[in-house]
Amino acid sequence: MGKSDLEISRIGFGCMSLDPQDPNGENILHTAMDGGINYFDTADMYHKGLNESMLGRAFQGKRNKLILATKVGNQWRSDGSGWDWNPSKKYILSSIDQSLERLQTDYIDLYQLHGGTIEDPIDDVIEAFELLTAAGKIRYYGISSIRPNVIREYVKRSSIISVMMQYSLLDRRPEEEMLPFLNENQVGVLARGSIAKGLLISKPPEAYLNHPVEQIAKAARAIKDISYDGRSAESVAIHYVLDHPSITSVVIGIRTEAQLKDAVDTIYSNSPSKSELKNLSGSIPVNFYDNYR
Repeated sequence: MGKSDLEISRIGFGCMSLDPQDPNGENILHTAMDGGINYFDTADMYHKGLNESMLGRAFQGKRNKLILATKVGNQWRSDGSGWDWNPSKKYILSSIDQSLERLQTDYIDLYQLHGGTIEDPIDDVIEAFELLTAAGKIRYYGISSIRPNVIREYVKRSSIISVMMQYSLLDRRPEEEMLPFLNENQVGVLARGSIAKGLLISKPPEAYLNHPVEQIAKAARAIKDISYDGRSAESVAIHYVLDHPSITSVVIGIRTEAQLKDAVDTIYSNSPSKSELKNLSGSIPVNFYDNYR
C-alpha cells in the first residue's frame, strides 16, 4: 500500500456495519481471514467503540496475520446524542490508547483521520500522527476523505501512505484528478462505496449524486449484462473499481455470511474484459467534484 511495506488483500473488510452484538460476528471475521482477506478497517466511533472491542476479541492470537486499521476524529458527546468533529492534536493523542486497549494490541498498522476539512489545524494533525509513529503505537497513517483540497495538503505536507475515498461506476469523481495524483505520489487508495449503496446490484434505482433515476437503471443493466460465468453483479461492480491502476484495495462493508461470500468470491472471480469494462464506463456520464476543489 503506497510507499509502505504493508501488503494488503485486494478486498478489505469494512467493519462498520458488523454488529458487535451478533453472536456470529467473530466467526464471520475468522471466515474472512480464511478466505484470503487480511485488511480489516474499523473506527473508534463505530458502535461507540464496541466495534473495535469485537475485533480485539476475534483476533487474539492472530494479530500477526492481519493488517488492522482504525480511525480517529469524530468524538462522541458525553450524553451519547451524537458526535462532533475534533481533529485536535490533543484528542488524537488521547484517543489512541483507548483504541489500542479495545483492539487488544500494542500497535495499529494504519491510523486514519476520519474525515477532514481545509479549516482543520492540519500541521497539528500531522504532528500528532508523527508522534504516534515515533512512539511505535502506529506503523503508518492516512486519511479518509473525498475532498481534493484536503487530500492535496496532506500529500504535500505529510507522510500519509493512503487515502480512503468513495469510488464506483456511479461516482467517478476521483478519476478526474485525485486518482492520477495519488498514483503519481505513491499514495495507496482504499476505495469504499463500490456498489453505490446497492444501486448497482439489487436496490431499485433512485437518483444518486447528479445521476437521475434513468441513468442509474442504465448503469445497473450494463453490470447485469456482463454478470455471467460465475461473476455476480457485485463482483463486476467491484472489478470496475479494482481495474483502475491507482486502487490498492476495495473496502466492502460486510455484515452477513452471504455478503462475505460475495466478497471472497470476487477475489477469485474472473475480471471483466477490457472491452466489457469500456462498455461499463460508457453506460453513464462521468461526474466531477463541484465542491472542495
